[in-house]
Order: sequence, then structure tokens, then C-alpha cells
Amino acid sequence: MNQLYYRSTRGAGEPVTASQAILQGLARDGGLYVPESIPQLDCTMEELAEMSYPETAYAVMKQFLTDFTEEELKTCIARAYDSKFDTPEIAPLRKVEDLCYLELFHGATIAFKDMALSILPHLMTVSARKNGVKNEIVILTATSGDTGKAALAGFSDVEGTRIVVFYPKDGVSPIQEKQMVTQKGANTMVVGIHGNFDDAQSGVKALFGDRQLEQELDAAGFQFSSANSINIGRLVPQVVYYVYACAQLQKRGELQPGELLNVTVPTGNFGNILAAYYAKSMGAPIGRLVCASNENKVLFDFFRTGTYDRNREFILTSSPSMDILISSNLERLIYKVAGEDPRQNASFMEQLSRTGAYTLPEEMRQRLQDFYGDFTDEAGTAEAIRQVYKASGYIMDTHTAVAAHVAKDYRAQTGDQAPMLVVSTASPYKFTRSVMSAIDPKYEQAEDFALVDELSRLSGTPIPQAIEDIRSAPVLHRTVCEKDEMWDVVKRFLGVK
Repeated sequence: MNQLYYRSTRGAGEPVTASQAILQGLARDGGLYVPESIPQLDCTMEELAEMSYPETAYAVMKQFLTDFTEEELKTCIARAYDSKFDTPEIAPLRKVEDLCYLELFHGATIAFKDMALSILPHLMTVSARKNGVKNEIVILTATSGDTGKAALAGFSDVEGTRIVVFYPKDGVSPIQEKQMVTQKGANTMVVGIHGNFDDAQSGVKALFGDRQLEQELDAAGFQFSSANSINIGRLVPQVVYYVYACAQLQKRGELQPGELLNVTVPTGNFGNILAAYYAKSMGAPIGRLVCASNENKVLFDFFRTGTYDRNREFILTSSPSMDILISSNLERLIYKVAGEDPRQNASFMEQLSRTGAYTLPEEMRQRLQDFYGDFTDEAGTAEAIRQVYKASGYIMDTHTAVAAHVAKDYRAQTGDQAPMLVVSTASPYKFTRSVMSAIDPKYEQAEDFALVDELSRLSGTPIPQAIEDIRSAPVLHRTVCEKDEMWDVVKRFLGVK
């Protein structure tokens, strides 16, 4: 197999191997690593249909991670997709009414981030070994709620690593916060910041770009890497479940050979839907990519107008993992539709940094035809939860509800009745208050864990272990800081003077 190299979307530096891109996380020029070309699947949907999830993962990931040996990659996959997941399918498909839901929340932290963050620590430790890294790797990440816990769980007590997670103190659900601040592991640190997710993410990017800091860390025996979806080691594992879904739906007869599957993805940072685009580019039978936003509808406006503009009010919603105005992974798509011209892409990113906005020329907009953007407001989110529950007994979380509402609107507005996959990104148990209040306002005054018990009764599903674990778990992380104090917090954690 030919070696696949990765380049920065902003053009500086030489191409790097997959393992080098995984280790660095963010390119030195502030760009994101992208493969020089999207590799093609080397097996048919019929062959993939007979594969387990780990086997599918190997079939997809070997095409991207070409400097990993077969043994290295298969070992990483086996360690990731094991009994941490509460179902042997890993990513089960549920047909509810006329939509098919891809449930990505059966991992240790009951959110879709587990799909990639269960494997990233293993990819990273192999990458460090391959590249002779002697420094301790410090995972620095910002979270809007789910990445943080999944990254903490993945890296907890992994030798040769430490992890610091920043989250918006008042911008995540009570369950999300409790999951993070009760995290065990001597190498973990969780920090609430006074600010929103974009503040946390911008602060983390600034730390990555600080060359003096890089030298200080190196002298102390540390180097930064990322667990956010800016890391190609996060993005590649996400491509797997789209290929898996296509193959399994064909096997079940719900997707006919030659038929295309439309996909609706609830997204804020654009990584999850970008993975679907990569799967489509690899040859998976995917049609339209429907980008579902909440009231922070910066992506909806971008796909409708060609202008990306983050100069707007930041709204706290019931789907907090999508409360994002700076969609980092969109840069990878912009680079693609700019004809892979790093100078043009860098110009857009410089405009975004300087003015908060940029506008694509018409010829670039024409290359976005695979995508369709729409959004759901808070009332629509609650309505989707309530309607689906009353019609079928199926209970979904707020982010999935955004996607379900948009998927139905897409069909009504376009007349496109092709099979539709809705990506279900989190367990309803993670957002019990919002979910239960949507089903019936009488639940608004109930205590959080009483709602958990009631959700289990209504849905007929067992309470996930992730929720049982935090009922009585002690709070281990109490650090809160201002957004301009992030480096001071990291220095104290690492003992760097």
C-alpha cells in the first residue's frame, strides 16, 4: 500500500506521516492536517456487510493510517472497541418510523465522542513510539460537553500522557459537568472557565501556537497534542461508522445496491459531518449531507449564503455540545473547495480571525452541493422529542432531536424521499432534564437523578453505567479560571515554572 501523507490546510511545512500528524494535533502554522488525497475503499459494500465493527474499522483506517503496521492498528482497534461498549454491535442502527437512527452512544461516556476517543490514546502512544518521542504528551482540549469526558476516560492513567480539559463553567448540562469533575486518574485535570466554548477553544489554540511556550515545555520534558476533532486521529475513526452504517443497511435490505443514503448530522464543530463527507469520498453510497444546527446557526447561514460570520449572539441551548460559533473542522472543507490552495484557505482563516467573517466566491460555493444546511429552534427540538416518543416510545436526546427535526423538514422542503440516516450523538440520559421536560412539563421541577429513574421507566431501557457511576461519586476537580488564566493553570498542573 502506498504511503499516505498529510499536509497543513495553510501550506507551511513538509508533508508528514499519519503518526506525526496524530502526535502534533495542530499543524505548526495553525492549520489542520488533511490527507494529500482521500483513499478509496478496497472492498465492496457486500464484503463490508459481513464484517464486525472492528473489522470494518480496520478496512477503513488502514487506508488513512498507512505508516501503522497491520498488527499495530489491529491492536489499537481491539483495545478500543471492546467491553467498554454495552453492545457487541458498537454502533447499532434503530429504525423508528421512517428514519433510521445510528446510535453512537453505547460507549463508556454515553456520547458519540467515545467512538473516536476510545482509540485515540492507543493511536497516540503507538505514534509516540514510532517517532522516538521521549517527552510526556500533554493532551490539551476544549469541550462543549462531550469531548471532555470521553477524552478524560480515554487518557486516564495512560502512561506517558497527561490531559487537561477546559469547559465553559455555565455552558454544559449538569450530568455532563458531573461526569467530568468526578473523573479519576492522577494524570487528569478538569478546569471550568468563565466564558463560552469558543473562548475555551480559542485559548487552547493560542497555547498550541505559542512558540516560546513550546520551548519551555520541551525543556521541561513535555509536548502538547490535542484530543479535539482538529486531530486527524479523532477524525479518521469517525469515518468508520458511516461506512459501517451503509453496509449494515444494505445487509438489512433498507438500502438497495446502487441507492444512496442521505445523512443528517447534528453538528457544531463540523467534525462529525466532515467524517461523513470523507466516507462518501472513499466510495460509501452516501447522497446528501444534511447539516443540522441549533439556534447557534452559523453553519446554516454559511450554507445558505456562502458567508461564514461568527459576529452574533452566543446562545445557550438544550443541545450544548452544538453551542459553537467557530466551527474548526469547516477549515478542512474550505481547503477542499478552494481547490486545495493553502494560500486561499489561509486568507479566509486570517479574515475570520481579524473580522470574524469571510465570504466564499460563487465558484467555490458551487462545490458545496453535497451539503444542505438547516436548523431547529428550542421549541422544535422539544417538539421532536415529544412527537417521536408519543408515536413510537423511542426517546432521544436533544442533539439527536435537532437532527430528527431537520431531517423531516429536509424531506418536506425538497421532496427527496431517499433513505435517511439520523446520527444519534448522545444518550438521552445525558440530558435528562431537557428530554423529560420536553415529554411532559410536569418533570421540570424534579431532581436530576429522579428524572434518570423516570426516563428508564418510560423508555424501558436500563440506566447506563456511566450515570450510575456518578450518582454518588465525589467531586475531584474544582478548578475554575478566567479565560486569560488558562496557561497559568496548565503550568501549575505540569509543575513548569
